[in-house]
Amino acid sequence: MKQRKVIIIGPAFPFRGGISNFNNALGKAFYNKGINVVLFSFTLQYPSFLFPGRTQYESGEAPKDIEIRTLINSINPFNWFRVAHAIKKESPDYVIIRYWIPFMAPCLGTIARLIRSKTKVLAITDNIIPHEKRIGDNILTKYFIGGCDAFMALSSSVLDDLSQFTSSIKKRFMPHPIYNIFGNKISKKEALLNLGLDVNERYLLFFGFVRKYKGLDLLLKAMSDDRIKELKIKLIVAGEFYDDKKEYIELIEELDITQNIILHSDFIPAEKVKWYFCASDMITQTYRTATQSGVTQIAYHFERPMLVTNVGGLAEIVPDNQVGYVTSQDPEDIANAIFDFYFNNKEEQFSANTINEKERFSWSSFIDGIEDLMIDKNKQ
Repeated sequence: MKQRKVIIIGPAFPFRGGISNFNNALGKAFYNKGINVVLFSFTLQYPSFLFPGRTQYESGEAPKDIEIRTLINSINPFNWFRVAHAIKKESPDYVIIRYWIPFMAPCLGTIARLIRSKTKVLAITDNIIPHEKRIGDNILTKYFIGGCDAFMALSSSVLDDLSQFTSSIKKRFMPHPIYNIFGNKISKKEALLNLGLDVNERYLLFFGFVRKYKGLDLLLKAMSDDRIKELKIKLIVAGEFYDDKKEYIELIEELDITQNIILHSDFIPAEKVKWYFCASDMITQTYRTATQSGVTQIAYHFERPMLVTNVGGLAEIVPDNQVGYVTSQDPEDIANAIFDFYFNNKEEQFSANTINEKERFSWSSFIDGIEDLMIDKNKQ
């Protein structure tokens, strides 16, 4: 039987961030299934004046066993025609396009339309309605959706949002698989020593780019609760600030919790991710809005308890009081959960439960779901 061939369109190494990490891992999962896969990434993803961070790139080694071609310029229409021509020459069985922001709709939607005469197109949708809304979002998203044959949503809330843009029945929800690209679990003591932190202290972790919708301010207010202060819990904030860092510094000082906050406000390279997760007692995601998050799946990989707010698809990934807590966005509710975690010594119980729970988030199952949507079994 002829080996199947798949092309994935989206950011990949050396672009950094969750979307790129996902695409690298997805490519590896196809490779492990014996499916020929090529990642078509960007030469230019965002113009520098639109990018809120210091750099769009990370250092380190490229993923092994997968081919990454940097070909796509997100703002050059002539380039889109050349990319579409290159894809059609490859004759893939189907093409996967990652969709996460309306800015990318003209580029990705045009490429999708140009290749549909030769191959089928699956959209993996991180978001359909963006966290930070702008005029024209719906028009752009509708343009992209119109170029695709099938859809996979990473949360049930995004699957519901899709219904506003397409009546296609070829869509399904598949949860974000567990990241397995950050190395193996290490002991808490080793992780703390690598970070230069006191092994006798207790730590929560807020991980990833800091943006308003991620609700770091809600967590900081929870940290000012007298019960939390008395327990002398430290919060590690690990990730680059895409918001004004000064506002958070001022809030920390106003709440009188400076001594309880550890700011590591640079981008965290892949080889150091395990230090932060393995050093922490619980991973916190006090988001105002969310669809799904790769942070929860990194936490599962390292078997760490989690605290998430009841927004988007987070609660469907983190069973309440089994592997962690699902709270409201009220800082007092968040503080209650943190206090319960430490006062009742829940870390060992929750950590043990993550081992069983994470079995439902395999990359192999995710690939099977894609193949079920895209391959006509009667023609094999």
